[in-house]
Amino acid sequence: MLAVTDAELGELRTRLAGTRWPAPWPVAGWAAGTDPVELRRLVAHWASGYDWRAHEAAINALPHRVADIAGTPVHYLRFDGEAPDALPIVLTNGWPSSFLELTGFAQRLATPSKHGGSAADSFTVIVPSLPGFAFSPQRPSLADPVQTHELWHLLMREELGFTRYAAHGGDLGAGITSRLAEAHPDALAGIHLMAVAGPVAYDDESLTAQERAYLDSVATWSAQEGAYQHQQSTRPVTLAYGLADSPAGLLAWILEKYRAWSDCGGDVSSRFSDDFLLTQASLYWFTNTISTSFRPYYEYRENLTRRVERVEVPTAVALFPADLAQPPRSWAERTYNVTRYTTMPRGGHFAAYEEPELLAGDVTEFFRELR
Repeated sequence: MLAVTDAELGELRTRLAGTRWPAPWPVAGWAAGTDPVELRRLVAHWASGYDWRAHEAAINALPHRVADIAGTPVHYLRFDGEAPDALPIVLTNGWPSSFLELTGFAQRLATPSKHGGSAADSFTVIVPSLPGFAFSPQRPSLADPVQTHELWHLLMREELGFTRYAAHGGDLGAGITSRLAEAHPDALAGIHLMAVAGPVAYDDESLTAQERAYLDSVATWSAQEGAYQHQQSTRPVTLAYGLADSPAGLLAWILEKYRAWSDCGGDVSSRFSDDFLLTQASLYWFTNTISTSFRPYYEYRENLTRRVERVEVPTAVALFPADLAQPPRSWAERTYNVTRYTTMPRGGHFAAYEEPELLAGDVTEFFRELR
């Protein structure tokens, strides 16, 4: 899939070495944004110590496929389950993630016997790349009537022949998974989510104290941490010019999120290796997809993405303590048929990478009765 030329690799290293750093601020660490000391260290490693070719080879060794779905090329990974009757499942990532972040989690689901589980619990795992993320090109028109959840259904049902399947998602992937289940309840055995869509409407007087506290926490988070979302929703192209031109700027933009949204206690290196973070940034850089990864935010704000109203298929909600929101079960039940609700002891927004064992265990337990 990847064939980065020596010239492209050399240009990246030249840009990194020639980074024009901003004038320093009289604040320390992460107080006003990405820590300049940490960023300079990672940029230096990216420019000279990081072995892209080794990671490129590892990425290319994964089970890649590409399908034409309703005129849209869709890249995906396929991990066949070790049992002949393995339940198919489609996994959808969020932002600023990629298919690569889900591979270890996917392998646990496909071959549980290699991780202390039973082959009878295996899944055949499909991990598509969202349109505009890495190897799936973004659709050229905002008016494309085939939304991502419909691409996934066509991929699973028409391309791969799965008449019944499961789905999991977090962040953007939770919304896609929810719309998939709402639109095709006959095909979905159930869905497993790390985030939920709020109800389209509700009576304020019906809110419980726990729900009120949750909505207050969402408002506080949005005011303190939501600037990225507002920018990506309202003026994504303006932001994209800088991030598509400066690898240091691109890294700063996503590094901040890996630290703030993970269960790392402020030390991003306690959860993610330098090479993992730089490989994620390299995927965005070499495929030039940071700009196109913003499209879901803009499309949602512009009412081009259908809102979730009611999901009737069995739904599991797994909440990781360092993730962006912690909706109470009663709030999720306003929109979903919640049959399993789990609060995890650790982990964050990137749980598939941070805590693959916990996440795989919860998915396995939920779907064991739905196969």
